[in-house]
Amino acid sequence: MKQFIEGSHAVAEIIKRCKPGVVSAYPITPQTHIVEDLAQMVASKELNAQCVNVESEHSAASVVLGAEAAGVRSYTATSSQGLLLMAEVIFNIAGMRLPLVLTCANRAISAPINIWNDQQDVMAVRDSGWIQLFAETNQDVVDLHLQAYKIAEDPRMMVPVMVNMDGFILTHGMEVVDMPSQEEVDKFLPPYQTDYKLDVDNPKTMGYLADPDYYLEIRYILEKTLREALGVVPEVAEQFKKAFKRETFGLIEGYKLEGAEKVFVAMGSVCGSIRDVVDELRVKGEKVGLLKVICYRPFPKDAIALALSSVREVAVVDKSISLGAYGPLYTDLTSALSSSGCKIPKVSGFILGLGGRDITKKSIVDVYDRLGGKQVDCEFMGLKQELLKDCK
Repeated sequence: MKQFIEGSHAVAEIIKRCKPGVVSAYPITPQTHIVEDLAQMVASKELNAQCVNVESEHSAASVVLGAEAAGVRSYTATSSQGLLLMAEVIFNIAGMRLPLVLTCANRAISAPINIWNDQQDVMAVRDSGWIQLFAETNQDVVDLHLQAYKIAEDPRMMVPVMVNMDGFILTHGMEVVDMPSQEEVDKFLPPYQTDYKLDVDNPKTMGYLADPDYYLEIRYILEKTLREALGVVPEVAEQFKKAFKRETFGLIEGYKLEGAEKVFVAMGSVCGSIRDVVDELRVKGEKVGLLKVICYRPFPKDAIALALSSVREVAVVDKSISLGAYGPLYTDLTSALSSSGCKIPKVSGFILGLGGRDITKKSIVDVYDRLGGKQVDCEFMGLKQELLKDCK
């Protein structure tokens, strides 16, 4: 059913159809509309779940950890400083192999305080052991949440999944979304059943102390599982495509890559603006394309290397910065290409959109115009030179 709907409301609608038994979150801009809607759905008995009010994001993450450990499909959402407050529990959820789904409404982190969009929050926990998916549109948001539960609860996986959507741009943006019916969702995502849970009749210990004789092997197994997810994620995407007759991509999506000599690489909503620029440059005869990274963790290095194997030059657009180093996507991409055995294109890294700074088509064209010259590793685009002397 087609709906003209705000992104946050679309998340609540698809989560309702996934039938979590426990929902717990703490309000933080720009995530709040999601859990407000879910709380109302529970109160009006549209969703048969426990909605647990808590005093912080750390507590919210702890509640859903406990619920998942008891074998109950659960859900939470957060953003920015809230995700950082959850960080201790985020690592525990992954280490305990609990198939939780979390929505991160991506937002800049402090200081200074900023409530607008970039992707620095999720990068702070990129090494936590979660599968991380990035949405370009609100249709992606709906589709990825449904796939996220399917991936997380796959017996081969049993790892949490974080769906990232750009704050305000998607959370508060209105788009036409094809919302699956409850019957369709039920057919695609059956009720969650697992023997891996706390049960008085079949006692288990979770989150126990692991001394040096065991810890290394446990982390190795989690790493091995995440690498195996590079096969499961596209498999689930293909199942989704067959079930809903709608195009979807698992790890990456190429746009006009055939014959492209120069390619943008990016994640999230900025890919929509880049598509427009690619179309305009193509009309002018430029051989340019876009590679959208959907699955950031685990990092699909082989798929990316293959997609870029015939490209001469790459511009990586990061909406985050690893301070003192480079853009995280740039760093991962250059590392992947260097170990791929494929011909390596020239790769330049650009930082755009921090703290919600507009990424206009002109700024993307400016990135394109920087190609063809000297390789750059970490160039901040769109700086207001007149303000730099005041920003100390």
